[in-house]
Amino acid sequence: MAEITAALVKDLREKSGAGMMDCKKALQENNGDVEASMDWLRTKGLAKAAKKADRAAAEGLVAGKISADGKTGVLVEFNAETDFVAKNDSFQNAARDFANVALATDGSVDAIVAGKTAKGELVSDVVTNLIATIGENMRVRRSVKLAVDQGAVAIYLHNKQGDDVARLAVLVALEGAGDQAQLAEVARRIALHVAGTPTPPLALNSDELDPEVVAKEREIQTQMAVESGKPREIAEKMVEGRIRKWQEEVVLLKQPFVMNPDQTIEQLIAETGKELGSPVTLKAFARFALGEGVEKKTDDFAAEVAQLSGQS
Repeated sequence: MAEITAALVKDLREKSGAGMMDCKKALQENNGDVEASMDWLRTKGLAKAAKKADRAAAEGLVAGKISADGKTGVLVEFNAETDFVAKNDSFQNAARDFANVALATDGSVDAIVAGKTAKGELVSDVVTNLIATIGENMRVRRSVKLAVDQGAVAIYLHNKQGDDVARLAVLVALEGAGDQAQLAEVARRIALHVAGTPTPPLALNSDELDPEVVAKEREIQTQMAVESGKPREIAEKMVEGRIRKWQEEVVLLKQPFVMNPDQTIEQLIAETGKELGSPVTLKAFARFALGEGVEKKTDDFAAEVAQLSGQS
């Protein structure tokens, strides 16, 4: 039987992304043959993949891509259970591939999962095989695609983990007939604003705010006014002003631009249109912060680390 060296285990771990002890066992079962061990890990993992599906996947990456003509952009959030996996080359490459698939389809999660990568692999199979080799639950959680007929779509990646992948990503679409390079730069600066502003915008304008969110804020403000001792009818009038102020804080077009707080985003757009000699419209934006809204659990990984530590 071939000697299973630490270097051999390390090599298999880097290629497969699987756990150290799993790699060691795979090599033992396959007489030190790395390729056969890769197949063994995949086969064993496939048998366990279904059991991992109920585990929270809140880590991973957001991949972002802009089309060659600069008029379309996509974001795809690809989740795993631990941030360690996000550093794995296979995982990062898959996230980039999925973003390319999003560009070639309507950009929805269903279309991405049913699509094929440039290598001809079904995205669903790629995810399944990664679950098999790395040993964590994974999913393409959400995606978005923005496009303009004329103008530019720009991206800003914050806390980058590699080329085209990050923990926070923003897309901004500017519609206009002016110089595309200048529009792309303004769109990039707005994307940076969306990523960095203390109050992340909830909508492009007040009309696009979620009615349930507005109703909840109104209820909170009304209760605060009543508890301050104001009669109900006076409290309700006070609330209208507070709601207007709140909307200015959470609506992108009304927010003070982080690079020039004396200017709102709406004013920046108008100024850009004057400079270019034609109207410019902020058509849409999208902000993906990794794992937002997902309950994070780390107990499974902690137990695995403790187990490996006890066997070292």
